[in-house]
Amino acid sequence: MKIVLLSNYFNRHQMPLSDALFSLTDGNYSFISTTEMSEERRKLGYTIENIPDYVRNIEIKDADDFDRNECLKIIDDADVVIAGAAPEILLKKRISEKKLTFRYSERLLKKGKSVIKYLPRRFRFHRKNPKNAPIFLLCTSAYTAADYLSFGLFKNKAYKWGYFPKTIYYADINEILNKKDPAKIFWCGRFIDVKHPEAAVKAAARLRDEGFIFRLYFTGTGPKENEIKDEIKKRNAEDSIFFTGSISTVAVRDEMESSGIFLFTSDFGEGWGAVLNEAMNSGCAVIASHAAGATPYLVQNGENGLIYEFGNDEKLYEKLKYLLLNPKEQKRLGAAAYKTISEEWNAEIAAERFLNLTKSILNGKKNPYIYKNGPCSKAEILKNDWWKE
Repeated sequence: MKIVLLSNYFNRHQMPLSDALFSLTDGNYSFISTTEMSEERRKLGYTIENIPDYVRNIEIKDADDFDRNECLKIIDDADVVIAGAAPEILLKKRISEKKLTFRYSERLLKKGKSVIKYLPRRFRFHRKNPKNAPIFLLCTSAYTAADYLSFGLFKNKAYKWGYFPKTIYYADINEILNKKDPAKIFWCGRFIDVKHPEAAVKAAARLRDEGFIFRLYFTGTGPKENEIKDEIKKRNAEDSIFFTGSISTVAVRDEMESSGIFLFTSDFGEGWGAVLNEAMNSGCAVIASHAAGATPYLVQNGENGLIYEFGNDEKLYEKLKYLLLNPKEQKRLGAAAYKTISEEWNAEIAAERFLNLTKSILNGKKNPYIYKNGPCSKAEILKNDWWKE
């Protein structure tokens, strides 16, 4: 089976899935990159030193500025194409010939539905995705299916998907859990509005004022960094909250492995949030905002992590306090979180399931749902207010 993944650029979050698909197809896999990675992403560690041979870089500036023969032949000859952010012209012929194609997409309505933009977007989306064409949706956000359905698209044709960063398989997860510091809290991301680091500061400062002893570490950089540091000073919490700056991906995982608790405070603008995968893989007890795209797929409240309703600072504070008071609960949740990633939500499982799903469709099943949970299972229609405690 020949598979092509078409996207803007190749990065470290896409490499594990690509490697798995390359292996399972005996080398019949290509990743086509159509743009240059931004300098901002490079600084955040998205680059890969040794690009695999299956990656083809074809920068497209306009409809006539690329090698049509090489690029289009790979796409047209594939049994299945997974299409992310890339020029639609690359898929035009394939879709007109009704060849199997999967869109993979984060949610469309991160900022809500605009009445002015609705009709033009609906027309554009339907033109790109003809109803009678074999086009399916891989949802890299738990809210993607609902957003597309609001435009009348992909009803009963949407599957759970996500981003699949490198999974670490520990010989004994209990060794990692036993080495963790239950008083160490970790937050990782860019300091931007979508991530809401201030929510973590408010909860931590309140607990510090109540006499709790802990260390909250912030890792990352961004335009809100100085604002967050000023907030910490204002709350006199410099002795409990620290900054590591921008560190390597290896160092991030080291920090996660030593932390008992991980805070994931993003709002609806967070398409997925791969740091959640990594924290759970590292056995952290996660406290995750319900609004981030990855949370409903990865976290089952009280089973492998805790979920709080975004914007409810009181609930975030209560859940953080609960975990600080209950180190054993941290371990229980951390062990379950690791199991979720190592046994279900990882690149190897996703690649294997995608091949099975593709074969089912090519064999004549129009809308097969062959998995009950996890990657390639049916994407439920979630709304922004699905989470009510």
